[in-house]
Amino acid sequence: MRMILAVVALCSAIASVARAAEPSPELIAYGKALVEAGDCASCHTADPAKPFAGGKRIDTPFGAIYAPNLTPDRDTGIGAWTDADFTRAVRTGVGPDGSNYYPAFPYPYFTKVTKDDTLAIRAYLGTLAPVASRNKPPELRWPFGYRGLMRLWNAMYFKPALFEPDQSQSAAWNRGGYLVTGLGHCGSCHTPKNYFGADKTAQALSGNEVGGWYAPRLDGAARTGLKSWSAEDITEYLQSGRNAKSHAGGLMAEVVVNSTAKMSDADVRAIAVYLKSLPASRRETIVTPPDDAEMKAGQAVYAKLCIACHEADGSGAPRIYPPLPGNALLQSVNPSSSLRIILDGAHTVTTPRAPNTGEMPGYAKQLSDEEIAAVTNYIRNSWGNAAPLVTAAQVAKARKE
Repeated sequence: MRMILAVVALCSAIASVARAAEPSPELIAYGKALVEAGDCASCHTADPAKPFAGGKRIDTPFGAIYAPNLTPDRDTGIGAWTDADFTRAVRTGVGPDGSNYYPAFPYPYFTKVTKDDTLAIRAYLGTLAPVASRNKPPELRWPFGYRGLMRLWNAMYFKPALFEPDQSQSAAWNRGGYLVTGLGHCGSCHTPKNYFGADKTAQALSGNEVGGWYAPRLDGAARTGLKSWSAEDITEYLQSGRNAKSHAGGLMAEVVVNSTAKMSDADVRAIAVYLKSLPASRRETIVTPPDDAEMKAGQAVYAKLCIACHEADGSGAPRIYPPLPGNALLQSVNPSSSLRIILDGAHTVTTPRAPNTGEMPGYAKQLSDEEIAAVTNYIRNSWGNAAPLVTAAQVAKARKE
């Protein structure tokens, strides 16, 4: 009888531990919010019918990398990982087998995420439907395919460290700093990179070309940064994909739809508070204006094709057709985003807060390289704008991309 009671007691204890190990609905909900804040879906979803199953191609200056499977499939996903495996992978970029990840996975930012938040993310990912989707090997140029090189890269450029709150700042500022510099990994796109793909930390968030687009400055630069934007402007942009000054396009449109439009009001506002506190990390480029002939040629194209929506004074229709005067992205030293929009057209991203759509046609077939360069120079240097000269050769290169 004693033996039977002991077995019953042991089984009850085991069942109790098992129940205690199950993550709570609150923890899962919090983990889901963190996954959205980290924009994990944008990289780890190739097939919308199989969210987080990986397989999406990510092009880098060194070749292509395919995002891995984050579903709890035990053979091809993370279902067999321990909490320690997951934490080490997220915060240090080392897989369960001891191999190093490439920094296309933004562990240099995720290292700032707390252990509790990391485990909350894992709790949410554990609720996903398991999908059998084997990870694809990277397609990197020699010698970058040797993962052992990442140990040297980490020794030179990776500094594991949690986000350290600044006690002299507000709770909102610290929350925004935690999201921007950590889980949100904004610098992975918006910070310039050196020859080896590491951040130029002294120029943090001062703009960077990525995927044929230019991720603009998020610092306080007057002409090409966020100095003219209020915290409310930033909040509206992140929540709806547009505001009275600009619209989200390219890769940023994905970030808005998959991440910032789903975040809590408090977290988006915190990001805005943090970004508005940043000084310009480098000087604005000195601009030599285009000559009169170039401006007249650009004005002729503008009058023919652009004026109907953007108006003669460039004012457009805020939140429908972006205004051009004072437009920070338009005046960026790198014209990649402006050229992409003119060549390929644009589709206004739709979100629950801004469901109305808008379209701009592409002019790649209608205009020559010289005409696109001229109209780009005109809008980048009219109405008080100032930006470096765009050449026909730059347009030709953008066409190929």
